[in-house]
Amino acid sequence: MKKWRVTGVDPSFELDIERVIGLFFPKAKVNPAGEEETDGFLDFVVREEGGQIIVSVTLNVLGRKDQTWVATDQKETIMSGTPKEIQRRVKHVIKHALLQVLEKATGTRQPWGILTGVRPTKLYHGMMFDQVPVEEAKRVLKQDYALLPDKVDLLDEIVQRQTTVLPDLYQLDQEVSLYIGIPFCPTKCAYCTFPAYAIQGRNGSVEEFLKGLHEEITAVGEWLHRHDRRVTTIYFGGGTPTSITADQLEALFLEIKQSIPNYDLVRELTVEAGRPDTLDVEKLALLKRWKVDRISINPQSFEESTLKLIGRHHTVRETLDKFYLAREMGLHNINMDLIIGLPNEGLDRFRQSLRVMEELRPESLTVHTLSFKRGSHMTRNPDKYRVAEGEEIAQMVQEARAWTRNQGYVPYYLYRQKNILGNQENVGYAFPGEESLYNISIMEERQTIIGLGCGAVSKIIPPGGGRLNRWPNPKEPQAYIDTVQEQTIKKLKALDQAYGTIHS
Repeated sequence: MKKWRVTGVDPSFELDIERVIGLFFPKAKVNPAGEEETDGFLDFVVREEGGQIIVSVTLNVLGRKDQTWVATDQKETIMSGTPKEIQRRVKHVIKHALLQVLEKATGTRQPWGILTGVRPTKLYHGMMFDQVPVEEAKRVLKQDYALLPDKVDLLDEIVQRQTTVLPDLYQLDQEVSLYIGIPFCPTKCAYCTFPAYAIQGRNGSVEEFLKGLHEEITAVGEWLHRHDRRVTTIYFGGGTPTSITADQLEALFLEIKQSIPNYDLVRELTVEAGRPDTLDVEKLALLKRWKVDRISINPQSFEESTLKLIGRHHTVRETLDKFYLAREMGLHNINMDLIIGLPNEGLDRFRQSLRVMEELRPESLTVHTLSFKRGSHMTRNPDKYRVAEGEEIAQMVQEARAWTRNQGYVPYYLYRQKNILGNQENVGYAFPGEESLYNISIMEERQTIIGLGCGAVSKIIPPGGGRLNRWPNPKEPQAYIDTVQEQTIKKLKALDQAYGTIHS
């Protein structure tokens, strides 16, 4: 079901229609150029009647008997609105009607309704910021966006938690956070599309990369001083930051402390140590000495055969040993990740992973649902990886929700991805008071995140609101090394435009 013909709507709506169809039929394409054959046909009738937009849609699956379904939807609108506002309402009703007919045709309910974006919490935050009453916000999500009730409750719990943890969340645009991208890993996982290169590879010298990163940190620090901007959080990600040596990591800490104004007022310092095969006593002692607030030691799975299949190249025993070593050395805010839907893993295997987590009790647990990301080894070789069906994926997501609640964890951030199994989500859970401030900030896009290093994306948000400007650094180490000075100058100019130049 990859080729679809659509008639009766403006071509500007085709991308949105394609995204809704893609929830049911991955890789679907609407009106593919030059294609004569088609798998499905959608005919829309859109009319305005008595102040309402009414949409009828007929779905016909070609070549199959009795495979025609019809649905209608309608929505009140103010016809005196701007053309752009009216077009947005028409698009909303079209998506809603299309969702109805596809659910009827396939017998599949979509847990997130017509939402296809990665940050549904932003929609809820927007309503809270506009002082929409909670019950009205929930009604809008259920009726207008067709979310299932358990997803609405999850959003409400997360947003309430975020505004408790960060009561100044809506004022954070006066500060910035920093993301430091270290693009090296011992090996690359089969599902990964992050900028991650084997540290022994030939994608650019580690030393040369770090030299460029130090220069970028210094330049950004000078900009922060000029603009008198405080840093909320600092997050080391990648790749795996602990792939570099302890001396190299300490040099970065020193550079940041010397460059960042009011370093002692930074609220949170996080280091992803996701691969346990990169940790040892020396590095853990360094993290403790530098008062790192939060680290990640990520098992992803507690099944040896799965780790080998996805290219992790470490053992379950190694994960457990490094977790207990970190505990012994005084690191008391540890996050661990699990991935729902890894190849050959179903509900029973996931329950076994939760039983291990019950023994470890990390301060936070991030439960990802597997996503077939474009460009990953897993996506390029799908026949090698057998994954669970949508119904079992949904069971595992529900199991995680119930288990975390029983163990005393609360959900505090959420995001979704394209091609995520079962059209589900990724959720960060934590014991109350142990939530990652950076994770909240990056997902809700309420402040500028300045990205430094390989593959780091700056999200520049002017104080007081305005259009978000994405500014990506090169993903490949040698490209970063070759262009870091030029790229930094351009990025600082973009920051100047957002914040206004301040002359000392």
